Amino acid sequence: MLTLLGFCVIDFLWLSLALCFLLAFCVHRLSRYLPTGCEHSKLYILFQDLIRYGKTKGPLKRDHWLRVFDIPKRWFWHFYAISVGWNGVLIVLSLNMIVWGQKFPSWLTDILGFLTTGGPVAVRQVPQVSAVLVQVLLWIHSLRRLLECHLVSVFSDGVIHIVQYIFGLAYYILLGLTVLCLDSLIIEGVGSPAFPLLSQLRWYYVAGAVLFFWASLLQHRSLVLLARLRTGGSGTVETLAHRVPSGGWFELVSCPHYLAELLIYVSLGIVSGSHALTWWLVVLYVLFNQALAAQLCHEFYTSKFQSYPQHRKAFLPYLL
Repeated sequence: MLTLLGFCVIDFLWLSLALCFLLAFCVHRLSRYLPTGCEHSKLYILFQDLIRYGKTKGPLKRDHWLRVFDIPKRWFWHFYAISVGWNGVLIVLSLNMIVWGQKFPSWLTDILGFLTTGGPVAVRQVPQVSAVLVQVLLWIHSLRRLLECHLVSVFSDGVIHIVQYIFGLAYYILLGLTVLCLDSLIIEGVGSPAFPLLSQLRWYYVAGAVLFFWASLLQHRSLVLLARLRTGGSGTVETLAHRVPSGGWFELVSCPHYLAELLIYVSLGIVSGSHALTWWLVVLYVLFNQALAAQLCHEFYTSKFQSYPQHRKAFLPYLL
């Protein structure tokens, strides 16, 4: 049925995730209109506990049993470590196919077949250059974030829910598979024989790569500014208290690092090409996911600091 609608399993997964976070965003925005007392209901607190993490959990009055599922937010680095390792393996497998003509392992082709056609799938002897570029850029992004977690960011005692932690680990595994599915979908749609990688180069690969590195720089600078709120000019941690960020794109939005994350995925969509519906569903998921996280952070800042700049938006300059 999904295939008849132009969707495959991987499309359905990303569309479902995008709609779930869109729903969560809408429910949270509408929760301010709940009757007095509803914010103390167990269902409302559980919902908020599942969508919040780090400093945004602070205002939430949770029962003791909910705190059993807390995991340190600093474990975020596990996500990027998984991504570097897993996507590194997938890149090696792709390069083996390009250089040595070795096919993917049967377990991998079976997974790709299920995600794209619901059955066996043919795999090119030479992968699409767009898929390889997205793989490499995604790996670079994950490596940078892993290094920033250890060398730049200053984590407090903030926590995340164990469900968020498990989801984060699974997310980067699915993301790597999604990139390979882009190649499989191209094969199924075009059906033409493979041709040398260099002959596949397109102008939009350059445009996507430029946006990728610019957005990566924006995210890095934003994370450095956040870290300096706790280290000052000394480079050593002076406080773990939350302060009002300023400078750079923080003058426009409360969370420019979340905006940069969205732009990074948009850049990968440009590299993958306009035919890659699957990746644009990933972008849609990232949009709603990061918009929700940014909205929660924005509300934290505006409620905690009375002098917080009123002109700043949460996520998208001048819009949201």
